[in-house]
Amino acid sequence: MINFFYEISNFSIQNESIFIQSICIILKNEGKYVGDINYIFCSDNYILNINKKFLRKDYYTDVIAFSGFDKKKKYISGDIYISIDRVLDNSKQWNQFFKVELKRVMIHALLHFLGYDDKKIKSKKLMRKKEEFYLILFQ
Repeated sequence: MINFFYEISNFSIQNESIFIQSICIILKNEGKYVGDINYIFCSDNYILNINKKFLRKDYYTDVIAFSGFDKKKKYISGDIYISIDRVLDNSKQWNQFFKVELKRVMIHALLHFLGYDDKKIKSKKLMRKKEEFYLILFQ
């Protein structure tokens, strides 16, 4: 099951079902199934508190993902926190539409759940390629 939670009152996703279908198609394309995936849309301060409490990092970020994925199983589960403030700032910085940047961040976190990594140059290139592929697919 895919859930959307809003920790801020001035934001909500229109047509959640389209996003849910997109996420399901990504997982199916990667040979996985939907477990319990929670997207929590929040403010900078909310995600900063999560970052401090669980990751011991004292800075804002656009997304934090806690995976419940068991590598032996095919079901993907986890919690994905997305700062709407950061996504908005990033969309302005990169001269991108907000909705496209939001999708990118949602896909990026999902790719981490699928085992993709962006720590090394080679794996980061592959992850970016996957992001672009899925963004184009769901425009």
